[in-house]
Amino acid sequence: MIKTDLLIIGAGPTGLFTVFEAGLLKLKCHLIDALAQPGGQCSEIYPKKPIYDIPAFPEILAGQLVDNLMEQIKPFDPGFTLGERAETLDKLEDGTFVVTTNKGTKHNAPVVVIAGGLGSFEPRKPPIANITDFEDKGVAYMVKDPEIYRNKKVVISGGGDSALDWAIFLADVASEVSLVHRRNEFRGALDSVEKASELAKLGKIKLFTEAEVKKLYGDEHLEAVVVKHNDTEKGETYVETDHFIPLFGLSPKLGPLGNWGLEIERNAIKVNNAKDYQTNIPGVYAIGDVNTYEGKLKLILSGFHEAAIMCQFAYQHINPGKRFVMKYTTVGGVEGFDGSKKEAKKEVVQSIA
Repeated sequence: MIKTDLLIIGAGPTGLFTVFEAGLLKLKCHLIDALAQPGGQCSEIYPKKPIYDIPAFPEILAGQLVDNLMEQIKPFDPGFTLGERAETLDKLEDGTFVVTTNKGTKHNAPVVVIAGGLGSFEPRKPPIANITDFEDKGVAYMVKDPEIYRNKKVVISGGGDSALDWAIFLADVASEVSLVHRRNEFRGALDSVEKASELAKLGKIKLFTEAEVKKLYGDEHLEAVVVKHNDTEKGETYVETDHFIPLFGLSPKLGPLGNWGLEIERNAIKVNNAKDYQTNIPGVYAIGDVNTYEGKLKLILSGFHEAAIMCQFAYQHINPGKRFVMKYTTVGGVEGFDGSKKEAKKEVVQSIA
């Protein structure tokens, strides 16, 4: 039985940052994740994707963000159960919880924090008859290593941020990038839409709007796609390519978490955002993309904020009636469970004093 103060389900960015916030409160953390490495989608799906809305980082790759978070939580020495999925939640007579994984590993904690992102997920595939024939032979539903596309011809489908961001990024990597979207308007950030439009004007991206990829051709590897236009006069366009990347998002599934007695709304866990991000089960909290409430924004930044607030209330749940005096890290530094301490810079302390 693995015992800890906070048992965190999900080792993505929000789960990792929770370790830091809990560590400042002297709370020990252990994380469970079905993936074999920490980082969640940032590590597994798009480690080389640039992220632009992390404070103090005008641009940071998703994988680097995870590396930085892992470095940040080192002083607090968290435990990890990786490559195992949290299956069952049981409440003991003493009020603590036992979470058992699909491999039988048991974890005991007074507080359970669900930070599982979108839960388990699978890519949404376009309805192309022979698309599975070319999976791993030119067809991929996510970009893990952009270097695979170096000096290759690439066709991307989709109208959201992922499709736009990767089309922009690969414009300087691939020999040719085509972006296909079934509508004329894109759903992504305005800045990304403008960048893609500018690259299209410069000839660095071939833009096909009001069109869809309908056919794939090739022998042992993908060789071409057929783009069907909504305008019948335009008909179809045959596009030679080495790779086809349909980016239509992920279909999220809560998996076993959906059987824990939690209040679910639209495949997300309802929480009390007016106070502590607690679920309908006292002692069980949900933060990050896995939760829902009025005005919810599914951003890594939002998950970080929720983690900080939640940890304050989790401390009170574990230590009822005990008051913890919060100190700014610029004054108190960061003290780990091994007794080490990173002191704040003297000039910062003096300026605050």
